[in-house]
Amino acid sequence: MTFSTRRMINLRLRSAVTRTVAVSGLLAALFAAPAFADDYSDVTKFMRAGQYTEALSRADAFLSRNPRDAQMRFLKGVILTEQNKSAEAIAVFTKLTEDFPGLPEPYNNLAVLYAASGQFEKARIALDTAIRTNPSYATAYENLGDVHAKLASQAYDKALQLDSANSAAKSKLTLVRSLVGNMGNPVASAKAPEPAPTVVAKAPVPAPAPAPAAAAKPAPAPAPAAPAPAPQVARAEPKAEPKAEPKPEPKAEQKQARNDDDREDVLKAVNGWARAWSSQDVKSYLNYYGNDFQTPSGVARKAWEEDRRARIVGKGSISVKVEAPQVSINGNTATVKFRQVYISDRLTANTRKTLVLAKQGGKWQIKQETTGS
Repeated sequence: MTFSTRRMINLRLRSAVTRTVAVSGLLAALFAAPAFADDYSDVTKFMRAGQYTEALSRADAFLSRNPRDAQMRFLKGVILTEQNKSAEAIAVFTKLTEDFPGLPEPYNNLAVLYAASGQFEKARIALDTAIRTNPSYATAYENLGDVHAKLASQAYDKALQLDSANSAAKSKLTLVRSLVGNMGNPVASAKAPEPAPTVVAKAPVPAPAPAPAAAAKPAPAPAPAAPAPAPQVARAEPKAEPKAEPKPEPKAEQKQARNDDDREDVLKAVNGWARAWSSQDVKSYLNYYGNDFQTPSGVARKAWEEDRRARIVGKGSISVKVEAPQVSINGNTATVKFRQVYISDRLTANTRKTLVLAKQGGKWQIKQETTGS
């Protein structure tokens, strides 16, 4: 599991503004300050444009006049994280937890930074504190689950180092790795957006970003098309030629035929992907992924390909089978859910897998890959 702090900062986060005010009423009363909406807006504007140097300069200038402002200090911590200045960011968030112990977001962002550097025990402690501070902080619960999964993976790895024949540990490690590999980003951090002036006026609390809309789920398969009506023929009247109603065009049948052809092509692509993986033909295997493939954790495509090559080539025998596939198609997008049976000389795993494919240039290629869904 790879922790990418830049990527984590761009993940979703439930809106923390209203919630923080609700659970930290005493804090708001003690540190209430005038509204600085324009200053916050300027800093977040530069952040969104990727101009972190200018954003940091604006934040420092503001803090020189208002050194205790919690929201701007939080923004500064986010900026430093984006600049990969982890030590400085940790210092900012740590001081925030000391000055404003009632805010859960700084603890959450500390956990992000600790996890990024492999300090999972520290990340766990920070998340436990965030949850104690705000028991309804859903993001912290999810992050805590991801950290526990990583700690479990390390423990099973250690067990196998001490006893390589431990089949129970092997099975558990396989399940945990499957889970960890499908997490996307294991720890999501709070990111402060442009604050609402009314909220800022009430309390100088960090305003992490509202959660963006959930990723769109693959559209369901179109409803079965109704069969074309039988042609109607008018009865013959005395001394008149029979008049047949025009036969409707079989559009439904044509659409169904196209869907059947697409379904067959999609299954061919998925089975070809599995065969390339089994034969350790990495070049063919990678060609099944489209240019718009969403790599895990948002890592660079080249880094992801190198990781896959290292995991496939020279690993002895590999067998990947696609069982009980279910295909749904909507236009040029197909979703395939199946049971993936992976067998090698070291591991055996039977997991649920979902592939989302897009039709590009008449060829179905993988756009998204998830495990356990």
